[in-house]
Amino acid sequence: MDIGNQIKKFRTNLQLSQEMLAEKMCVSRQTVSNWETQKSYPDIHRLLQLGALFQVSLDQLLEGDIERMRQQVEQKEIDKLNRYSAVYAVFLPVTVLAAVPLVKWWGLGGALLWTVLLGATLIFALRLERLKRRHDIQTYREIVAFMENRPLNGERKQQKLGKRPYQKILLAIGSAVSALLLCAVLWSLFSH
Repeated sequence: MDIGNQIKKFRTNLQLSQEMLAEKMCVSRQTVSNWETQKSYPDIHRLLQLGALFQVSLDQLLEGDIERMRQQVEQKEIDKLNRYSAVYAVFLPVTVLAAVPLVKWWGLGGALLWTVLLGATLIFALRLERLKRRHDIQTYREIVAFMENRPLNGERKQQKLGKRPYQKILLAIGSAVSALLLCAVLWSLFSH
């Protein structure tokens, strides 16, 4: 980040030594040195004080750092989305496929184990939904745009908004029918 160079530039423009700046900021000279060499970063309170002392806005003081910070936060969210998606992608088919065999082989114990598996699957599904809602992503196209860190075209987003209520209802019905059919097939296979 460029904050260290900015602090040094504004400090030297005011003809302040590191020690003089440290005294005005109520920190040690080493702290100012660490800021300028980018070994540490001033907290928000110190950034506000620096902006007031240098008579510059936070945008000028941070010059370019705000965009980098936003990208770092977005990258963390993208990584979290990828992790949750991977775990959910494993749990969902295992949960669906394990229901009948677990109950057939282990009876009540198998049903309890399957319930725990279902609970874990639902937890990751809810985490994914919360993350998608926080970033206003609902469709596959929006998820891909978010993961590639690019905005979705506004017109396409409006088209997708119009389709969402129907998609969710149809998806729920389709998922329920598919799960029932799969359970029926598995039950018939393990009944013989």
